[in-house]
Amino acid sequence: MGDEPIRVLIVDDHPVFREGMAGVVAGAADLEAVGSCADGKEAVAEAERTQPDVVLMDLNLPNLGGIDATRQIVHHSPHIATLVLSMLDDQDSVFAAMRAGARGYLLKGSTPEEIVDGIRAIARGEAVFGPGVADRVLRYFTEVSGHRHPPPFAELTDREREVLALIAADTRNPEIARKLVISPKTVRNHISNIFTKLQVADRAEAIAKARRAGLGGDH
Repeated sequence: MGDEPIRVLIVDDHPVFREGMAGVVAGAADLEAVGSCADGKEAVAEAERTQPDVVLMDLNLPNLGGIDATRQIVHHSPHIATLVLSMLDDQDSVFAAMRAGARGYLLKGSTPEEIVDGIRAIARGEAVFGPGVADRVLRYFTEVSGHRHPPPFAELTDREREVLALIAADTRNPEIARKLVISPKTVRNHISNIFTKLQVADRAEAIAKARRAGLGGDH
């Protein structure tokens, strides 16, 4: 970055938090706040206008969520590094942010020093994860590395995969209901969802697709 300050755009829908982050940025000699926004659409427009080095991005935003705002900012200006600063530490949020192009993910409980260090790091092209988030990322990749392939049909819920495995084993609906201790109507709802998600027309197609993926063979 040379002697020029790292230019930061702050995006959060809470005025008090935005002011707090502006204070954190102002307190570091090598950082400069170029603006702040309260919603995702405004963030995309402001990033396009000010071309910051780093965007501090909340995820829960009105008009356009932080994930979509990040995706649009990275698409229009790939050099802008997004550092998510969120209260959400679940795996889905973390990986959705990473897939959208965020380079870092810190929790809102992070200290000002951790946030400033995170801004500097992603401005240098590094990836940054807060301690709790890093544990989740590490656990995910450890689990994935233990399998040759990710589990089949990731778009299905765990229960839907159970139902599909039973369908693939030629189990009829009443028996599925008994095995899973759910009502026949719930079974039908799960099957309808499975057909929609797998884009199949009927039970035979679902069975064929499931068996190709290795389901139902052990029954």
